[in-house]
Amino acid sequence: MNNKQLPISVPHLIFFTIARTMFNTMYRMVYPFLGVFQAGLGVTLEQLSILMTARASLGAIVPIFASVGDSHGRKTAMLLGCGLFIIGAGLVVLWPTYVMFCAALLLTMVGKYIFDPSLLAFVGDQVLYHERGRIMALLELGWSFSFLFGVPLVGLIISKNGWMAPFPLFIGLCFLIILGIVKILPSDGTRKIRSQNERHSVLQVVTSTLALNGLLIGLSVSAANEVINLVFGVWLENTFQLKIAALGAATAVIGVSELVGEFLVATFVDRWGKPRTVFLGILCNSLASIGLPLLSHSVYGAVLGLFFFYITFEFTLVSSIPLMSELLPQSRATMLSSTGASHSLGRAVGALLAARLYHFGISANLICSILLNILAAAALVNLVRRKTL
Repeated sequence: MNNKQLPISVPHLIFFTIARTMFNTMYRMVYPFLGVFQAGLGVTLEQLSILMTARASLGAIVPIFASVGDSHGRKTAMLLGCGLFIIGAGLVVLWPTYVMFCAALLLTMVGKYIFDPSLLAFVGDQVLYHERGRIMALLELGWSFSFLFGVPLVGLIISKNGWMAPFPLFIGLCFLIILGIVKILPSDGTRKIRSQNERHSVLQVVTSTLALNGLLIGLSVSAANEVINLVFGVWLENTFQLKIAALGAATAVIGVSELVGEFLVATFVDRWGKPRTVFLGILCNSLASIGLPLLSHSVYGAVLGLFFFYITFEFTLVSSIPLMSELLPQSRATMLSSTGASHSLGRAVGALLAARLYHFGISANLICSILLNILAAAALVNLVRRKTL
């Protein structure tokens, strides 16, 4: 891999952040507007629940698709991701049925899961490791921007023009993104005959002790977050009798904390070092779990506690991305995609535990979150012992 530093300009950062905001908006918009899509398609909530389960399950196998970024080049993979996104959105525009809506959500998700790690792998190839964290953290703004700006914009479009209105807009934006990729990214060039390692980049990830420790970190911190994330609304409602509007305002804390967490990572991750920053995030998230009951004597204290819980989670998650990008440089796109899959699996584990633990009170969820963070910290220590990062 060429490891020369690429001076990524501010316009390039803005362009790729907008691209990721679009992909993430498509991914995240389903949750708040589930009822709108249900009514528009004339289906039951159970049918949409099956679709969301299928999409989450597909997230566990996306490294197979994303390995194209290692085998055929970053630019080719990003263009493929955009192509699948356009096909998916186009299907529901041409045939606005439940089946095509299912196909749209699945294809656009696969497109996103090919595009994202290929873009991050490109940055990893071109930007020196000790300077890479800031760039990757700024690119992660596309996640929080989708929640703060993209989803509200989609809501406005839907309210004026109906449930299908966002899809043509997504298609048009994605065509513009393709034009930008063609202009900005250098050609992948003629690929050499792939070596055995390149041919089996997924196998290389699952047989690497370094990679498995990295994936365990992702799984554990995501599960630690989800055991709280799934029940915090119920907890606020039960404890403080909050109404729906107030719960919506409390939920906005998540979007703000994501944004602040990403800026903090961009500021400190390269300066402090990736492993140290990840460990600090895990430690602070555990402290936030301990402090949450102490702050829950009032609704404002509880929301403040949740703000610190989510900001420390986002800080941990985003600071881990540049760390993961250096574990297997020869299979960087597959490794980064596998990291995303580990987060999906972690959320599934957390969701499985959350409701059962909540029967014993929010303290049970918090204790479980702390234990999962301890597991993540142990995996991080084991990883650092094996490789200097």
